[in-house]
Amino acid sequence: MITKKIALAGAAGRMGTACREALAGADDLELVACIDRVTGASPADPVATQAPWYDSATEALAKTHPDVMVDFTAPASVEANIRTALAAGVDCVVGTTGLSAATLEALAKEIPEGTCLFVAPNFAIGAVLLMQLAARAARWMPDVEIIELHHNQKKDAPSGTAIRTAELIAEAREKAGATALGAPGSESELAGYPGARGARSADIVVHSVRLPGLVAHEEVIFGAPGQTLTLRHDSLDRVSFMPGVLAACRAVTERSGLIVGLENLIEL
Repeated sequence: MITKKIALAGAAGRMGTACREALAGADDLELVACIDRVTGASPADPVATQAPWYDSATEALAKTHPDVMVDFTAPASVEANIRTALAAGVDCVVGTTGLSAATLEALAKEIPEGTCLFVAPNFAIGAVLLMQLAARAARWMPDVEIIELHHNQKKDAPSGTAIRTAELIAEAREKAGATALGAPGSESELAGYPGARGARSADIVVHSVRLPGLVAHEEVIFGAPGQTLTLRHDSLDRVSFMPGVLAACRAVTERSGLIVGLENLIEL
């Protein structure tokens, strides 16, 4: 069995901790570097990590030579981490959201031949299925709004999952020639209440909820004369993302170029 070496950026965070646990149980994946501003696990850390800790991706990649870098950091640091990994010819699995389409387009031009930059708005298989089902439903019910709900520490809104869902819905509507009946937009908001009608992504209304107690949830509501259809996915624990992360780590070394969305790496 060939073991792939993994460097994990954002290793001290909530997603990073879940990733360390998942990698510890994978026989074909070896965590060789933990990257975070926090050097080393705290005494209360529930995961006994044998891999060395580094403050920067540059030092970690130079010393450990991983096959894949997984990034669960923050919008402010992920771009620099990706550039460092690509320059070293290291494949990337990116779960950090907040990267714009323009940034991804620019990064795609920096990918060395035979190297892959994989970005997933969501690694939960159920969330990926919801997005695929939403795209199918949009062909017949083009009027739709999205509500995404996340924990109160999330640093970007709307979520990458909601943006990706809106993109897939818009593509499906255009391909099917489906035209929405439409609904009042920001012009219907009362004075003093800007944002009441949410934001727009791919011309689809998205509402973002941020509350303690939540993890990651999405609701897609379709409406048509005399009926509604609601699709909902709930991640109740970060363990829900781990099968997708591990699958991406295994698949990315066989791919090249920019790939967005877990549905492009696994069979659904």
